[in-house]
Amino acid sequence: ALNHVKETLDPTLSYRWSCHMAVCGSCGMMINNEPKLACKSFLRDYTGVIRVEPLRHFPIERDLVTVPDDFIAKLARVKPYLMPKQPKTLEAGEYRQTPAELKRYKQFTLCINCMLCYAACPEYGLIPDYIGPAALALAHRYNQDSRDGGRAERQEEVASKAGVWECSFVGACSEVCPEHVDPAGAIQQAKIQSTVDWYKEHLMPWLKK
Repeated sequence: ALNHVKETLDPTLSYRWSCHMAVCGSCGMMINNEPKLACKSFLRDYTGVIRVEPLRHFPIERDLVTVPDDFIAKLARVKPYLMPKQPKTLEAGEYRQTPAELKRYKQFTLCINCMLCYAACPEYGLIPDYIGPAALALAHRYNQDSRDGGRAERQEEVASKAGVWECSFVGACSEVCPEHVDPAGAIQQAKIQSTVDWYKEHLMPWLKK
């Protein structure tokens, strides 16, 4: 419908799109006040007037195009890359992992950075400094990776005031996720890990020796 409007009614209409297959995450927008991917939303599934708006909580560049700068910056804050426990040389070969080890975090690798979870999150709307669902789920993905040794560095952001403790577990982020990543679940798991960290640090300091 949007392509038809642009091609036949208003060539100035601006919106992002690319794959048409719900893979790239580009076409996120509010459709009847719900964060959705436009390419997965069909006219046949709606009755009456359909209201299309830019994603909530983000600055608007033009029409349906929002500015993703804050989202991108928050992804970078959680250091979303492997920091090997023991760096290996090329001669030593690749970092190996069992299927069971992969299963621990595979669900959290499916994020397509569509930002729907940020548009659905009431906490992000109220507290702009909140790191947010996708970034915290991404941090959890790397923290669960058996090949990674960077959890302590990420915890400075994950367990900070702007981190997991700002989440009130509404669960809206997981409800709108087109890939079923379940960022709300990842955040609750990260809360448990942060609580265990605090317990060990303050009540069992000998474990750090």
